[in-house]
Amino acid sequence: MKIELESIGTIYTEFNEIEGMPIQPTGAKGKKGKIKIKEKYHAGLKDLEEFSHIHLIYLLHKVEGYNLEVKPFMDNTTHGIFATRSPKRPNRIGMSVVKVNKIENNIIYVENVDILNETPLLDIKPYVPQLYEDTIDELKIGWFENNHKKAKFQKSDGRFKH
Repeated sequence: MKIELESIGTIYTEFNEIEGMPIQPTGAKGKKGKIKIKEKYHAGLKDLEEFSHIHLIYLLHKVEGYNLEVKPFMDNTTHGIFATRSPKRPNRIGMSVVKVNKIENNIIYVENVDILNETPLLDIKPYVPQLYEDTIDELKIGWFENNHKKAKFQKSDGRFKH
């Protein structure tokens, strides 16, 4: 089944190249950006300023192709793509949680941004912790268990560029 999506806006950041950028928002503390929402979607921003953080869902527009097994940035072992957050995915969809600093008209000013400049934005959802009591008591995070702290310092090295 072919699915078509339309961008609702564009994410602007200081990162013009994939290499050297943060790989997760935790490694992008203080990095600022802005999101320009298309005028026809402007009304959808109503009440968003009441949230401190939002999920951004976007297209990894500079990634070509995909690999079903990858060596992620934070590990030296190969894993299945669906057991990683690596960008070379069959549908090239990325997501990040960012802090909202302010909203002016159709511009959202954000920080802690780990996203490439001029990335097409697909959707926004408010960040709500423990929504509907969905806290997971017996959480397992696989290979991330011994590697997740690396996300603060690890930078992209371009391994998923082509």
